[in-house]
Amino acid sequence: MNSEFAVRSMRPGELELVLEWARQEGWNPGLDDSSAFLEADPSGFFVGAIGEVPVGSISVVKYGDSFAFLGLYIVHPDFRGKGYGKAIWEAGIATAEGRTIGLDGVAAQQQNYRRAGFEPAYLTIRYGGVASALPGSTLVAHPVLDSRLEGLLRYDSAIFPQPREAFLAAWCTGRKGRRTAVVRKSHKIRGYGTIRRCYEGYKIGPLFANDADSAAALLTELIPETKGATVFVDIPAENREAIALAEGMGLQPVFETMRMYRGQAPATPLKHVFGVTTLELG
Repeated sequence: MNSEFAVRSMRPGELELVLEWARQEGWNPGLDDSSAFLEADPSGFFVGAIGEVPVGSISVVKYGDSFAFLGLYIVHPDFRGKGYGKAIWEAGIATAEGRTIGLDGVAAQQQNYRRAGFEPAYLTIRYGGVASALPGSTLVAHPVLDSRLEGLLRYDSAIFPQPREAFLAAWCTGRKGRRTAVVRKSHKIRGYGTIRRCYEGYKIGPLFANDADSAAALLTELIPETKGATVFVDIPAENREAIALAEGMGLQPVFETMRMYRGQAPATPLKHVFGVTTLELG
């Protein structure tokens, strides 16, 4: 390992570099994810660098006082096999000492994560394709107004393990190529979802809903944003209603990850998770 190597917090512009690495790895991040990612936890993003040159990365985003999520664990191909990845991993993990840590692991890495103390919780299947149909619903979803996020934040905190107000305030705002919708019944929120433009097509996430009817209303509102482009959604395999909705739109399984936790797994109500927010941030 180079004697000038060190792990440090990301500097301005380096998260964009790492997201470009993620694109090259086929992870297909959103076109404008970086600002919202940083709002989640500005202290949660790290690079391993030789002098001034970043060679690898990791994010360990802290939520509340007891949960963290690990992602963006990448070593640039030119610097693999030299011990940098292990050093970056250990430095990142150390920042979440005493917390439950989650991650979404690809099949090839799951044994390594188990050796590091992470245990499988549930399979996530990415469905993708061009939507050939929209699901029927008795409800109608509407675009979220930036000035009316308060109820949405409360709804999200009942599903996601910890509150994440700053992240959602940035994630759900109506920038170009991004749209958030909410569905209500009797003035009560029954679900919400965000669609965003990615390097390839669009991704929907989160897609949280009380039931399939509410999720269908959100999909009917969000899918037209794609204008016929490919759309992806990461679905917990246990949520059979969510899978049925995806298959009913003509989407097919394209990728799998395993949600894993080190520490006590949070009691996430997967029946309400019709789409994971992101594989990088949980």
